[in-house]
Amino acid sequence: MAFPLLPLLAPSSIASTPDLSIVGYTLIGPLLNSEDVAITQKYISKNFGLVEFSVQVTSDIEIDDIIALLDAGVDTVFPETGEQATALLEIGVPGSRVVFPGEDYDDVNGVYVSSTAAKTELATKLSKSVLPDGTGNKKLYVTFTSPPTLEQVKQTVALPAIPIIPAESLTTDSASSAGKLSVASIFSSALNTDRSDGYFSTLVVDTQGVALGLVYSSEESIAAAIKSRAGVYQSRKRGLWFKGATSGAVQTLVRLELDCDGDCIKFVVQQAGKGFCHLDTTTCFGKSGGVMALERTLASRLKNSPAGSYTRRLFSDEKLLSAKIMEEAEELTTAKTKGEVAWEFADLLYFGMTKAVQAGVSWTDVERNLDSKAKKITRRRGDAKQKWIDAATKTEEAPEKPTGRIQLTRVDVSEISASELTDLLRRPAQKNANIMNLVGPIVEAVRTRGDAALLEFTAKFEKAKLDSPVLKAPFSPELMELDQETKDAIDLSFENVRKFHAGQLESAPLVVETVPGVVCSRFSRPIESVGLYVPGGTAVLPSTALMLGVPALVAGCKNIVVASPPRSDGTLTPEVVYVAHKVGAAAIVLAGGAQAVAAMAYGTESVPKVNKILGPGNQFVTAAKMLVQNDTSALVSIDMPAGPSEVLVVADKKANPAFVASDLLSQAEHGVDSQVILIGVDLNEVELQAIEDEVHEQAMRLPRVDIVRGAIAHSRTFQVKTVEEAIALSNKYAPEHLILQLENASKYVDLVQHAGSVFVGAWSPESCGDYSSGTNHTLPTYGYATVYSGVNTHSFMKHLTSQELTPEGLKKIGGAVVRLATVEGLDAHGNAVRVRLEHLAKEQ
Repeated sequence: MAFPLLPLLAPSSIASTPDLSIVGYTLIGPLLNSEDVAITQKYISKNFGLVEFSVQVTSDIEIDDIIALLDAGVDTVFPETGEQATALLEIGVPGSRVVFPGEDYDDVNGVYVSSTAAKTELATKLSKSVLPDGTGNKKLYVTFTSPPTLEQVKQTVALPAIPIIPAESLTTDSASSAGKLSVASIFSSALNTDRSDGYFSTLVVDTQGVALGLVYSSEESIAAAIKSRAGVYQSRKRGLWFKGATSGAVQTLVRLELDCDGDCIKFVVQQAGKGFCHLDTTTCFGKSGGVMALERTLASRLKNSPAGSYTRRLFSDEKLLSAKIMEEAEELTTAKTKGEVAWEFADLLYFGMTKAVQAGVSWTDVERNLDSKAKKITRRRGDAKQKWIDAATKTEEAPEKPTGRIQLTRVDVSEISASELTDLLRRPAQKNANIMNLVGPIVEAVRTRGDAALLEFTAKFEKAKLDSPVLKAPFSPELMELDQETKDAIDLSFENVRKFHAGQLESAPLVVETVPGVVCSRFSRPIESVGLYVPGGTAVLPSTALMLGVPALVAGCKNIVVASPPRSDGTLTPEVVYVAHKVGAAAIVLAGGAQAVAAMAYGTESVPKVNKILGPGNQFVTAAKMLVQNDTSALVSIDMPAGPSEVLVVADKKANPAFVASDLLSQAEHGVDSQVILIGVDLNEVELQAIEDEVHEQAMRLPRVDIVRGAIAHSRTFQVKTVEEAIALSNKYAPEHLILQLENASKYVDLVQHAGSVFVGAWSPESCGDYSSGTNHTLPTYGYATVYSGVNTHSFMKHLTSQELTPEGLKKIGGAVVRLATVEGLDAHGNAVRVRLEHLAKEQ
């Protein structure tokens, strides 16, 4: 419900009329001619969004001019004649934007009439016909033939009706005087409350409608708020409360509104300072999110982001920001699924808001423009410009492949600051903002609905309609039919991986006598049930099945479950089935993504529950793994967080440019979010150019060149002077794969502190570790090599400890145990030793 008063502004006195925007809406009129129309349009354009404007037009105003006013943002029109009102409705103006003169009309916003201001006359003439039950969306507006008294206005409000009063007859003072009616008194006359103290519940919101808190108002506080244009409320303990008077978190009052039955007030304010709540949060309901939170963050970063940071680059590099906006807009146009559209729209909104903040445009300004567009009556055809129609047509028919040189960006480390180097070493930003919001419902659906949900998600994401989500061992031979060459390659790789991982087994338990008579031991046991996630997507990865399945077999896991997304026909690649068969897997889950992780974590009617989930995957897989690990009801662990694949190559003058380029490209082809880094040690322009030429030429011959191009776009070459400097830089980056293409490379391995796996020398390509050398290729990415190891035999095992004490051993350490237990206040702990020592003393 709007303010129970409609101020009337004459076009001729707009500039000199006191600001009454606090009432939320204003009637301008009567408009007599085209000059009045022009003045009104200009005034509305300047103030749109702060006030809802209506216009009162005479019969001399053309229908086209009225339409132009509605297009400019006028909310409702008060025509002088019924014929005008009918004409507007007939040409398509919504009835919600027309107020009919003089009598009820079924399809319009309401009616307005002129009255002598006698309540009984109004009640008799209008209440029964216009507002028969005193409710509904239709409004009754009343003008007066002579200046009304405050009591007459209050009688009008009580009908209920909305009085129309010339603005010059109103005052924001707390009381009426000198022929001016108090706005505060009129507003209060529409209120009612059943509280014993007479206070009114008051909801405080910002200009975007976000609730800041719930307070109380009185007639006195309302008058003070209107007079001061500030947030003034009624404290139940301290009297009038001027918000922010002590904290500085003041409020500018934008407008007042009522709820539908007049027992709750809404204060629309602009909040300054830390926030509304005394706990220094934006709202009393905790932190706000969404677009408003984004706007605040970007505004802060505009002022405070460090030089060289990504956000600072966006604000300072006009071309970069424009390119990102166009890039995200294009990605939004090609998004298909609900999740993709939400994701890409959020990206576009982020970069769009960055440009808005840079230009000093607030989200409120954007909303005003949206509201303005929504009020337009005249509709555009909606056609796109021809160049964009042509671009969309090309994309739909045959997308143009990117062209141009494929080249890493060069960075001379000696020419940048430490903070700039840190910023350049950051991986491509992962879109984590809403990932858990997307993954959470999937995991929950599988947890609660089991196989049914798993089959639905497989049909949705993999386009495969299955009768069962699981293949049980033994697997049918026709599911793993392979040519002999492929089988031989898998068998050789299987044996090498088995040898290396078997070598990691402990030959005997660790036994240590810490003092005479106290023997401590440590021994391993396999994890009974493990889930192995083997990605599908853009590449078939039987090698991942090997790298996970073989150490699980070596460790002695009793139950091995493989999960991998099926092809659209419902089958798996035979290579994966063959590896699952060789490692003794009990089942293969025909699913990918978060749904596969959830199925193995909780178990379903068909999928066995596992104790640990291992394996790489996209962001959805990683998010799901982390989510289920943190759910105590799942009781499942994971191997490590994982991100896109990456490689860092350190190359000196002796390195073969073709070798270096091939190693970089071997990881770049994994996905557009992969990153490859080259650190060139004292390379001159000719040597750098030779590597860059090889990168481009080899990439252009690859089937996955488009993926490579995307990865190389955010990859870099760092130029340094020494090997020691190069490896220090590598340790800071902590790559998944580190390749040392150096003369006498082995002597530098001791300098490496952080890497998933190291490939030493020119003849040790990363590809060998991926498949057949024997080491594991499931490695920590995204910098996690600083704290995580790659998958190994012990990833599938747990360690137990034991201790065995003789009486003599207990005597040697018993006193220390009792003392420390006493210090910690755990008397029962100490007593367990004390009773034994006393028993031994009695035996002596």
